[in-house]
Amino acid sequence: MQYFLVGGAVRDQLLGLTVRERDWVVVGETADSMLAAGYRQVGRDFPVFIHPDSGEEYALARTERKRGQGHTGFVCHASPDVSLEQDLLRRDLTINAIAQAPDGELIDPYGGRADLQRRVLRHISPAFGEDPLRVLRVARFAARFAHLGFVVADETLALMRQMSQSGELGTLPAERLWQEFAKALASDAPWVFIDVLRACDALAAILPELDILFSVPQPLKYHPEGDAGTHSLMVLRQATALSSSTAVRFAALVHDLGKGVTPAADWPRHIGHEQLGVPVIRAVCERLKVPNDHQALAVLACRFHLVYGRALELKPATVMKYLEQTDALRRPERFADLLLVCTADARGRLGFEGAPFPQAERVRA
Repeated sequence: MQYFLVGGAVRDQLLGLTVRERDWVVVGETADSMLAAGYRQVGRDFPVFIHPDSGEEYALARTERKRGQGHTGFVCHASPDVSLEQDLLRRDLTINAIAQAPDGELIDPYGGRADLQRRVLRHISPAFGEDPLRVLRVARFAARFAHLGFVVADETLALMRQMSQSGELGTLPAERLWQEFAKALASDAPWVFIDVLRACDALAAILPELDILFSVPQPLKYHPEGDAGTHSLMVLRQATALSSSTAVRFAALVHDLGKGVTPAADWPRHIGHEQLGVPVIRAVCERLKVPNDHQALAVLACRFHLVYGRALELKPATVMKYLEQTDALRRPERFADLLLVCTADARGRLGFEGAPFPQAERVRA
C-alpha cells in the first residue's frame, strides 16, 4: 500500500508547530482492498477509511469536478489510477499540498515549501474558485498564521474578490459559515480574519451589518480612531488579549452593530444605539446559527456596555438594578465575561489601549 501524510500535518511540521491530527492519502488502492486490509469506511461522498489501530483517516486519492453551485457541488472520482499529484492539485493552497512519504521524503509539486518560506498563502490552480468556502478558509489561515507573518498573495486575493462578487458565498450553509467564524475567533489574531474578508468584499456578503460600520463616523472626542468599524476591530483585539473565549470575542466584535442603523442625520452621534443594536444582533445570530450562549452575551454587551462604562457615576440602587437586569446574581460567570467585553470596549479606542477600567472593579465588588 502506498500511503502519504498530507495537508495540515505536513505544513505544521515544517513550520515547527504542534501537529494535532494527521491525515493520509492512499494511492493505488480500492475501497474493497482497504476493507480487506481491515480499514473501516466512513462517509459516502468519497472513500475515507479509519485505520484499525491508530484511528487516523486514510482517504483514497481522488479528483473532483464541479457539478453545481456551492461548497458541496462536486463529483469525486477515486480509483487506483489517480496519482498523488492529481490528489494534491485539488487542494486549496500550495502550503496545504505537500505530502510526506513514510521514509520522510517530501513530495511538493506546487511550490508549497517555497511559499512557507515566503510566508505566502497562495492558491494552487483556478479550481480554487469553484469552492466558495475557501474564501473563509484563507481568511482563517491568515488569522491563524498572522503571528508568523503570513499574508495572502495578491492574485489569490483578487480571485477571492471575484468569488465574493459572484454571489456564491450565499450558497454556503449557515453552519459552515459559523464553523469558520468560530475557528477564526479562537485564533491569536481574529481581527485579521475580518480584515481579509473586507479586503476581498466577502464581509459585505456574509456580515453586511458589520461591514457597513466602516463607513459610519463616531464623535472624535471619544473615538479618535475614527469610524465604528475600526473601533469594533480594536475592541476585538482588546478582547482577544483579555480572554480566549469565543463568546467574549464575538460579543466584542458585534457590540456596536446598532451604530449601523442610527439615523445618518444624527451622525457622528449614535443616540440609543444600544437598544437599536439588539434586534440586529439577534438577526445575525439567527442567520449564522450562532450558539445561544454567544448570542446571549452579545445581546447583553450591546445593551449594557455604556451603562457599565458609567458605573462610577451610578448610585448604588442603580447599580443594583443593572445587576438584576443582566442576571449577574444568578449567572456570575457570564457576568464576568460581560465585564471583560465592557473593558475591551473602553480600551478599544486610539490612545486608550492600556487605560485602567475601574468601573469593572467597582461592579465586580
